[in-house]
Amino acid sequence: MVDQELTWTGAFARWDRRLFDAVARRHWPGADRVLPRLGRAANHGVLWGGAAAAIAVFGSAGARKAALRGAASLALASSAINTVGKWSVRRPRPLLEGVPAVRQLAVQPQTTSFPSGHSASAFAFTAGLALEAPALGAVLAPVAASVAFSRVYTGVHYPSDVVAGAALGVAAAFVVRRLARDVQEARAVPGDEPKAIGVPALPDGAGLTVVVNTGSGTSAAVRDVLRTRLPKAEVVECEGADLLPALADAASRATVLGVCGGDGTVNAAATAALRAGVPLAVFPGGTLNHFALDLGLIGPESTCEALEHGEAVHVGVGRFSPGPGPDGEPGYFLNNFSIGAYPELLRHRLRWAPRIGGGPAALLAAWKVLRAERPVRLSLAGRPRSVWLLFAGNGTYHGTGPTPGRRDSVGEGFLDLRVVYGGGRPGPRLLAAAFAGPLSRSPVHAATHLRSLRVGAVPKGTPLAYDGEYAKASSELVLDTLPRALTVYRPL
Repeated sequence: MVDQELTWTGAFARWDRRLFDAVARRHWPGADRVLPRLGRAANHGVLWGGAAAAIAVFGSAGARKAALRGAASLALASSAINTVGKWSVRRPRPLLEGVPAVRQLAVQPQTTSFPSGHSASAFAFTAGLALEAPALGAVLAPVAASVAFSRVYTGVHYPSDVVAGAALGVAAAFVVRRLARDVQEARAVPGDEPKAIGVPALPDGAGLTVVVNTGSGTSAAVRDVLRTRLPKAEVVECEGADLLPALADAASRATVLGVCGGDGTVNAAATAALRAGVPLAVFPGGTLNHFALDLGLIGPESTCEALEHGEAVHVGVGRFSPGPGPDGEPGYFLNNFSIGAYPELLRHRLRWAPRIGGGPAALLAAWKVLRAERPVRLSLAGRPRSVWLLFAGNGTYHGTGPTPGRRDSVGEGFLDLRVVYGGGRPGPRLLAAAFAGPLSRSPVHAATHLRSLRVGAVPKGTPLAYDGEYAKASSELVLDTLPRALTVYRPL
């Protein structure tokens, strides 16, 4: 022990060893059985990988996003410690004098002691999770603390190793959050949408009603921002079947309709705002937030800034008539509309997700679509066609083939039309179309820009998708655009 302490001289090293010895002498009932097993379960991040998988299967979209952030934080912390941390300090492991044999690990670690990799992984995953989903982070925090303590309890780390590892793990979580925000800021570049003149400024939120989809998992964060920035705004929280009536009611009586949720929720709010003739304020709250990012909105703070100063733009809206409702009213899309492989995939995923979780449902749906589906026979502009996928974007998307990326503007006022023709199996056709140029014409794929398109002879029961929502298509459809139809708040 003396030889080891020569490399860590001074009061701190003596204090660290005394604390280690105190833990070794102390007996906690039941800990001898639980803590060593818990530490082994966390080897190589298995415990946290299992937690992430469970959240992905059973959690909401917001929870899955939080689990992904936690996993990314764990990966960063582990790589930093294993490549730099342990080899830069090279602290020997503690001697096991005084540690009861029942606690000691069957196989002792061979790496250096400082810092604790287990502690870093535990706190990186938990902190990354907590920064996105505080409730889930609170549930796992005692487990993370127990894993970290088990490293001292079993005699493989000094207390300072554990504290340093935990601190590095938390730091990794904040670094990942900063990187994610940087990516979002780079992605959310405002386009050249025309400026809206005369929209009301709401410096304290009076006249704003925000409908929050609590299923998105972000209601608490948005509520806190609104309470601080726009204290007089009305906040209505709901989900499921209550969402559409709440949006219609809010649009009928508010000066400005606000919405927090994913792209499907924003679509429903845009429809309510169009029918009521009121401006829309979008607080991004989904997993992908395509419309908000393409518009240049990063988070609730940027929307609050636009509301406080009365800054907004006019955006184009895609329309399909007749719409999915029983009364045949038009349906609208802010991002895109499709018939064929993607709506079928969405239909299967929505069917199976409540039973097996979103991730497995998506994989199962993709396997079924690529294996069993047939192309849709319909007419486009009066010409009979067989298609695997008909995609219509609200404005020009980047990217080739049927898998576009982002838009530079949502104010262009025309459709980005892409068609993958039928024939063969869907997988090879879709893959071949993905390598075609954005405006190519080939036997596999065609793309063009249109103001409107008539789609006829649609087989009964054919599904369609719009902004991630699913419905059954009518036998005759007209796709067109409404330029400058919707006013949306955005900082200028």
